[in-house]
Parts: sequence; structure tokens; C-alpha cells
Amino acid sequence: MAKISFYLFEKSPERQVESTCRLCRKILRQAAKIWIHCPEPNIQHELDQRLWSFDPESFLAHGIDQLDAPICISATLPESSEWIVFNFNNQPLDRATEFSHIIEIVENDEQAKQIGREKFKFYRSLGISPQTHKL
Repeated sequence: MAKISFYLFEKSPERQVESTCRLCRKILRQAAKIWIHCPEPNIQHELDQRLWSFDPESFLAHGIDQLDAPICISATLPESSEWIVFNFNNQPLDRATEFSHIIEIVENDEQAKQIGREKFKFYRSLGISPQTHKL
């Protein structure tokens, strides 16, 4: 059964890209593979740039559509279930049960919160109980 984690920014203005970089750094310490599902080319580019410069102490190895990179940024979903998937799409992942862990980051604005609520309801309808982390 898939694990789904929602990270909700209730007070912080932190953007989804920044929090993704911080979480990626933490997850990679556990030797996992990360897939950032991001259909928007401009956000893909922003992620690519921030992952290069996010942590001056350590480079977060990544690439756009590079399946052999520890962090793969792509408009498509991975074929394999070995990836931890960050969902940058405004829609929930209809293949949610195929992945070991899905991460949804909800920024502190009303539109993002509404999209997050719809995703949460969808995952619950699949019989998955998402974990919520309030930041």
C-alpha cells in the first residue's frame, strides 16, 4: 500500500520548490530514488536551477528526464515503483497505489489549499490514509 505524505505550510510562505529541495536532501541521505512529477516546463527549470544551488555544502545530483539520476524531474510518471514521487501536478496521481511513497506539498495560499483538499479526498477514496505534516 502506498504511503502518502502531505506537507502543509500553514504559516510559512515557503514555496513548493524550496521545500522540495530540503526534503530531497533529507531523503537522499537514506539512499532513496526521487522522482519529481512536474508537467510545467518553467517549474522543471526552476527545480533544476535550485537543486544545483540549494545546498552549498553538497550538490543534489539530478536531471530532467534522466532515469539514472538520484533525482529525476519529469512531466511523466516513472514506470517502476522504486521511486519516491513528489507530485507537482494539480491533479492527484491516479496510479497512487503503484508507488511506495507520494509526497504532496501544499503552499500557504487558498488555491493551493483547495487543490490539496481535493487530492486528499481522492487518495482517501482509494482507501489510503495520507499522513499530514503541518509546517
